[in-house]
Amino acid sequence: MPNRWKPNVTVAAIIEQDGRFMLVEEETTDGLRLNNPAGHLDPGESPVDACAREVLEETAHDFAPTFLVGIYLNRFTRTRTGDDITYLRFAFTGTLGAHHAWRPLDDGIVRTVWLTPNELRATQERHRSPLVLQCIEDYLAGKRYALELVHTDASVLTHVAV
Repeated sequence: MPNRWKPNVTVAAIIEQDGRFMLVEEETTDGLRLNNPAGHLDPGESPVDACAREVLEETAHDFAPTFLVGIYLNRFTRTRTGDDITYLRFAFTGTLGAHHAWRPLDDGIVRTVWLTPNELRATQERHRSPLVLQCIEDYLAGKRYALELVHTDASVLTHVAV
Protein backbone atom coordinates (compact mmCIF):
# COMPACT_ATOMS: atom_id res chain seq x y z
CA MET A 1 0.00 0.00 0.00
CA PRO A 2 2.06 3.00 -1.24
CA ASN A 3 0.00 5.78 0.40
CA ARG A 4 -0.21 4.41 3.93
CA TRP A 5 -1.36 6.96 6.50
CA LYS A 6 1.29 7.57 9.18
CA PRO A 7 0.42 9.98 11.97
CA ASN A 8 3.22 11.88 13.69
CA VAL A 9 3.84 10.48 17.18
CA THR A 10 4.36 13.10 19.86
CA VAL A 11 4.67 13.19 23.64
CA ALA A 12 3.61 15.88 26.11
CA ALA A 13 4.13 16.54 29.81
CA ILE A 14 1.37 17.75 32.10
CA ILE A 15 3.24 19.37 34.96
CA GLU A 16 1.30 20.88 37.86
CA GLN A 17 2.63 22.61 40.95
CA ASP A 18 0.58 24.58 43.46
CA GLY A 19 -2.44 24.75 41.17
CA ARG A 20 -0.50 26.05 38.17
CA PHE A 21 0.59 24.25 35.02
CA MET A 22 3.95 24.57 33.30
CA LEU A 23 3.71 25.56 29.66
CA VAL A 24 6.23 26.71 27.11
CA GLU A 25 5.83 29.82 25.03
CA GLU A 26 7.17 29.11 21.56
CA GLU A 27 7.60 30.76 18.19
CA THR A 28 5.55 29.09 15.45
CA THR A 29 4.62 29.98 11.88
CA ASP A 30 1.36 31.27 13.39
CA GLY A 31 3.16 33.47 15.92
CA LEU A 32 3.85 33.08 19.63
CA ARG A 33 1.91 30.08 21.03
CA LEU A 34 1.50 28.22 24.32
CA ASN A 35 2.08 24.49 24.48
CA ASN A 36 2.66 21.76 27.01
CA PRO A 37 6.32 20.79 27.02
CA ALA A 38 6.08 18.42 24.06
CA GLY A 39 7.75 17.06 20.98
CA HIS A 40 8.24 14.21 18.59
CA LEU A 41 9.19 10.65 19.41
CA ASP A 42 12.71 10.03 18.10
CA PRO A 43 13.95 6.73 16.64
CA GLY A 44 15.25 4.34 19.28
CA GLU A 45 13.36 5.77 22.28
CA SER A 46 10.22 4.91 24.20
CA PRO A 47 7.41 7.44 24.62
CA VAL A 48 8.28 7.72 28.34
CA ASP A 49 11.93 8.47 27.57
CA ALA A 50 10.92 10.91 24.82
CA CYS A 51 8.76 12.83 27.27
CA ALA A 52 11.59 13.20 29.79
CA ARG A 53 13.94 14.32 27.01
CA GLU A 54 11.49 16.88 25.60
CA VAL A 55 10.87 18.44 29.02
CA LEU A 56 14.63 18.79 29.55
CA GLU A 57 15.15 20.30 26.08
CA GLU A 58 12.23 22.73 26.29
CA THR A 59 12.31 23.76 29.96
CA ALA A 60 15.81 22.84 31.23
CA HIS A 61 14.17 20.75 33.98
CA ASP A 62 14.53 17.08 34.72
CA PHE A 63 11.21 15.23 34.52
CA ALA A 64 10.24 11.71 35.52
CA PRO A 65 6.93 10.52 34.02
CA THR A 66 4.87 8.57 36.56
CA PHE A 67 1.47 8.18 34.85
CA LEU A 68 -0.09 8.28 31.41
CA VAL A 69 -2.86 10.92 31.29
CA GLY A 70 -4.18 9.92 27.88
CA ILE A 71 -3.58 9.18 24.22
CA TYR A 72 -4.93 11.75 21.79
CA LEU A 73 -5.44 12.00 18.04
CA ASN A 74 -5.54 15.45 16.44
CA ARG A 75 -5.71 16.61 12.83
CA PHE A 76 -4.09 19.91 11.91
CA THR A 77 -3.77 21.97 8.74
CA ARG A 78 -0.66 24.16 8.53
CA THR A 79 -1.71 27.73 7.87
CA ARG A 80 1.27 28.59 5.70
CA THR A 81 1.56 25.43 3.57
CA GLY A 82 -1.87 23.84 3.81
CA ASP A 83 -0.27 20.54 4.85
CA ASP A 84 -2.76 18.13 6.43
CA ILE A 85 -1.05 16.53 9.46
CA THR A 86 -2.31 14.12 12.09
CA TYR A 87 -0.67 13.84 15.50
CA LEU A 88 -0.90 10.92 17.90
CA ARG A 89 -0.01 12.33 21.34
CA PHE A 90 0.92 10.45 24.48
CA ALA A 91 0.47 12.78 27.46
CA PHE A 92 2.21 11.99 30.74
CA THR A 93 2.29 13.52 34.18
CA GLY A 94 5.08 13.07 36.66
CA THR A 95 7.64 14.62 38.92
CA LEU A 96 9.47 17.81 37.99
CA GLY A 97 13.11 17.65 39.02
CA ALA A 98 16.11 19.92 39.11
CA HIS A 99 16.35 23.03 36.97
CA HIS A 100 19.53 23.36 34.92
CA ALA A 101 19.66 27.12 34.35
CA TRP A 102 22.83 26.80 32.25
CA ARG A 103 21.01 24.71 29.59
CA PRO A 104 19.80 26.56 26.50
CA LEU A 105 16.17 25.93 25.54
CA ASP A 106 15.22 24.31 22.22
CA ASP A 107 15.11 26.54 19.14
CA GLY A 108 11.85 28.45 19.11
CA ILE A 109 11.16 28.11 22.83
CA VAL A 110 11.01 31.60 24.36
CA ARG A 111 10.33 30.74 28.01
CA THR A 112 8.33 28.66 30.44
CA VAL A 113 5.17 30.04 32.03
CA TRP A 114 2.98 28.80 34.88
CA LEU A 115 -0.78 29.27 34.43
CA THR A 116 -3.85 28.36 36.45
CA PRO A 117 -6.60 26.31 34.80
CA ASN A 118 -8.73 29.46 34.44
CA GLU A 119 -5.85 31.35 32.83
CA LEU A 120 -5.39 28.44 30.43
CA ARG A 121 -9.07 28.42 29.53
CA ALA A 122 -8.96 32.19 28.94
CA THR A 123 -6.01 31.94 26.51
CA GLN A 124 -7.20 29.17 24.19
CA GLU A 125 -6.64 31.33 21.11
CA ARG A 126 -2.90 31.26 21.95
CA HIS A 127 -2.70 27.46 22.36
CA ARG A 128 -0.61 25.55 19.84
CA SER A 129 -3.41 22.99 19.52
CA PRO A 130 -6.69 22.07 21.22
CA LEU A 131 -4.82 19.22 22.91
CA VAL A 132 -3.02 21.68 25.24
CA LEU A 133 -6.18 22.30 27.25
CA GLN A 134 -7.73 18.85 26.69
CA CYS A 135 -4.77 17.11 28.31
CA ILE A 136 -4.94 19.45 31.31
CA GLU A 137 -8.70 19.03 31.66
CA ASP A 138 -8.21 15.25 31.66
CA TYR A 139 -5.49 15.62 34.31
CA LEU A 140 -7.83 17.77 36.41
CA ALA A 141 -10.53 15.09 36.03
CA GLY A 142 -8.12 12.65 37.69
CA LYS A 143 -7.22 10.58 34.64
CA ARG A 144 -4.07 8.61 35.45
CA TYR A 145 -3.06 5.31 33.90
CA ALA A 146 -0.13 3.01 34.64
CA LEU A 147 2.94 3.55 32.49
CA GLU A 148 2.85 -0.18 31.71
CA LEU A 149 0.01 0.58 29.26
CA VAL A 150 2.65 1.97 26.92
CA HIS A 151 4.82 -1.00 26.04
CA THR A 152 8.00 -0.44 24.05
CA ASP A 153 9.43 -3.62 22.60
CA ALA A 154 13.19 -4.06 23.01
CA SER A 155 13.54 -4.05 19.21
CA VAL A 156 12.76 -0.32 19.21
CA LEU A 157 15.55 0.41 21.68
CA THR A 158 18.18 -1.71 19.94
CA HIS A 159 17.49 -0.80 16.31
CA VAL A 160 17.58 2.80 15.16
CA ALA A 161 16.05 3.28 11.70
CA VAL A 162 18.11 5.10 9.10
